[in-house]
Amino acid sequence: MNLEQSFDVPQLLADARAACNGLDDFGDASFRPALEVLCRALIDEAKLSETGAYLLRLKLLGHLSNRLRIEDYFKRYPEIAQETVAAPLVIVGLPRTGTTKLHRLLSRDPRFYWMAFWESQFPVPFPNETLQKPSARIAEAESMVAMMTTAMPKLMAIHPMAAEEADEEVMLMEHSLLSAFNAYADVPSYMRWLDAHDQTPAYAYLRRMLQFLQWQKRQRGVTGERWVLKAPHHLLRMDLLLRVFPGVQVIQTHRDPVQSIPSIASFIHTLWCIYSEQADAHAAGRSWSETMQRALNHTIKVRQSAPKQFLDVRFEDTVKRPLEVVRAIYAFIGWPLQPTAESAMQAWLIEDQASHQGGHDYGPEQFGLSVEGLRDDFAEYRRRHLAESIAAA
Repeated sequence: MNLEQSFDVPQLLADARAACNGLDDFGDASFRPALEVLCRALIDEAKLSETGAYLLRLKLLGHLSNRLRIEDYFKRYPEIAQETVAAPLVIVGLPRTGTTKLHRLLSRDPRFYWMAFWESQFPVPFPNETLQKPSARIAEAESMVAMMTTAMPKLMAIHPMAAEEADEEVMLMEHSLLSAFNAYADVPSYMRWLDAHDQTPAYAYLRRMLQFLQWQKRQRGVTGERWVLKAPHHLLRMDLLLRVFPGVQVIQTHRDPVQSIPSIASFIHTLWCIYSEQADAHAAGRSWSETMQRALNHTIKVRQSAPKQFLDVRFEDTVKRPLEVVRAIYAFIGWPLQPTAESAMQAWLIEDQASHQGGHDYGPEQFGLSVEGLRDDFAEYRRRHLAESIAAA
């Protein structure tokens, strides 16, 4: 199957319907033009390998099939649409600024709902499992993690993965087809199109998927008071996050972009290499540096109208004083930190430290960047959020 055939939109839609026994309601139609533009970019720009094209076609087919099945669940169980999604706590920040560590630390408190990696990949129950026992989906996710880390060993040093650990809801948002697909491949025309179009439907679909996952959790006896979410993706869309989830509280993590941007570039280039044998490290660096600059500037602007909804956390504090950071977060949200939750967090910190697998080595020059250029590009952000640490350095 060549690229044109692999990413032929009518064929993708037809194959998704066939995989779902003829279901034909994909839900809100806003995904369709996004899918068209994305597929064109994958054909024309991404330089996909044969394996990469196969994997990305499977990903898109999975998203489309999930959309069909999710709509079917909402029709068969109308009570799902009545699930109340309370104002979530959302962790944002540049990738590589401690967001994953904070997210997984807070997930130890049973008062929070959170999404595991297996739920992000397989949000819809398999035919051979019950709502109460999603063991087949967990096993499939474990196999996926093993495959990914075997194929790309340094992935674990960059972003530790586990089927049953908390992960990013951006993988749910991908089902809207309005998302950061440039994490997988170099698709500049799609990203330009995305920036020029309203992405509110992506956030509306995220809410819908949270309702679906929350309903499933309650079938398993899992109850929570609010979701704790985490995705750097929101930095460029902070206005939409605040609008679609009224009352949301945001933890913004901070680390000097001179360190974090090359780290992001390394992570993205590692992902691009899964799907392309011609992945351009400089293109990854330039593209994501520019995107993150716009993202931080956008969030700076949005914060001016909702300052009380944000709490700032420094990366070095998350690394060196994680429980002090947790206590500050609980004061921010007005929750007492219960002894059982704190004990679970302490136990996880010990496990997490033992699980680290080597270092993550990179430099800005590897990705077409420079220290001086990064300091200039992120000057406003560094002045606002890192002035003290910059002066100390």
